[in-house]
Amino acid sequence: MTETTETRFEPTIPDVSLRIGTTRRAAAGGATYTSTNPADESLVAELPAGSAADVDDAVAAAREAFESGVWSGLPGAERGRILNRAADLIEADAENLGALESVEMGKLYVDSVNGDIPATAATFRHFAGWADKIVGQTSVLPSYGPQQRFGYTLRQPLGVVGAITPWNNPAVIAGWKLAPALAAGNAAVIKPAEDASLSTLRLAELLVEAGVPDGVVNVVTGLGEEAGAALAGHEGIDKISFTGSPRVGRTIQPRAGDKFRKMTLELGGKSPQLIFADADLEQSMPWIAMGNFYHQGQVCAAGTRVLVHESRVDEVIDGLVAAAKAAVIGDPRDPSSTMGTIVNRKQLDSIQRYIELGTSENADLVAGGRVLDGPGYFVEPTVFRGHNDLTIAREEIFGPVATVIPFTDTQEAVRIANDTKYGLNAMIHTTDLATAHAVIPQLRVGMVWVNGWGVPEPGLPWGGREASGYGRELGESGIHANTEEKTVHLAF
Repeated sequence: MTETTETRFEPTIPDVSLRIGTTRRAAAGGATYTSTNPADESLVAELPAGSAADVDDAVAAAREAFESGVWSGLPGAERGRILNRAADLIEADAENLGALESVEMGKLYVDSVNGDIPATAATFRHFAGWADKIVGQTSVLPSYGPQQRFGYTLRQPLGVVGAITPWNNPAVIAGWKLAPALAAGNAAVIKPAEDASLSTLRLAELLVEAGVPDGVVNVVTGLGEEAGAALAGHEGIDKISFTGSPRVGRTIQPRAGDKFRKMTLELGGKSPQLIFADADLEQSMPWIAMGNFYHQGQVCAAGTRVLVHESRVDEVIDGLVAAAKAAVIGDPRDPSSTMGTIVNRKQLDSIQRYIELGTSENADLVAGGRVLDGPGYFVEPTVFRGHNDLTIAREEIFGPVATVIPFTDTQEAVRIANDTKYGLNAMIHTTDLATAHAVIPQLRVGMVWVNGWGVPEPGLPWGGREASGYGRELGESGIHANTEEKTVHLAF
């Protein structure tokens, strides 16, 4: 691990109270939990552990705000102006927001400041542009006897949106859920992950500063099994949007589904990278490595099944090994670090078990595999050569563990890529666009990258299928997911 004597940006811890309506208060039962810095295991903050009673209060506050029209009744252009102002404030606070994410969940400060926080601002700016453009359709209908008829549709806000976010990209994903909901005129209750609540609390402060009225965005921190479960099944919400594991998603689905409310679930993945014989590895290798090791592999869209044409396997392995050995593992706020920490001890132990399992199943360990001595939760980027039936190739590890899998031809590559319970995204590396266009329709995923990888663009839909969930966020689909369509028939 690296150490530095350089001055590191120290974040300002936001008000850690629950944000419910106009009040800032402790949890109803007084319970708290500890936020810990994963780089050195030091205390970051004590946060309220919200209960079902707190969720009740937050949903009631959101409902009151929605019904009052204090936000939903504003002209769309005014909502857009406020959301644009929020984007400006997010950009201005990027260093603080980035440092909050670094100290709480181990994301590299430089990645957060230069990537995640600008992406969050871009999401609010994108949906600010939608706020006065949420329109329906018109249709001249056939006459009915002597009556002429005309039809049109309206898109109206749902009411109260419940959002539950993960710890790996807290600001970005909070933006994915809040920005379209607010643009459409909804109120919201958000439950951030217990390992990464601070940037969401700060984001809520910035929204109020921008002009979003109190009560429109409510934040209940706490544990998933209590506050999250209470929000997912609450009768007072009109939609639940959840990003997290399939295991938790399976518990949310029946809680929300029996109320017949709208639901968006993004549940992770085990995404393939398909590297064809003609790939330009000089151009693609950095993206291939990033798809495995970015944010220590704690990314739902990580491409950790590296499917390689048999003629290029050695080159790709050499490239991944070189990237793994070049990684500078250390405190995420150290400017010389290129790889930060795992979020907590439980996740580190899980990654270690998968690495041991890969070895026990006779996968060929070619790089990394070592958990570093503490304090802090650090693991080496790890590369295996193996096959698609290995546990490490079947299950989402959420750590920097790549499995290189050879294939012989395009048909086999597609078969292996689709041989998974997940369906979030895939990456194709080829210099032949005909190959790319032939393969893209065959991949059972929600998004395909060609010769690249990165943060989803706010103007395009994002989501998966099968065990990766259903529904879409971002783009026009994000507006549709946060509105209800109403049809009107006029006869005259």
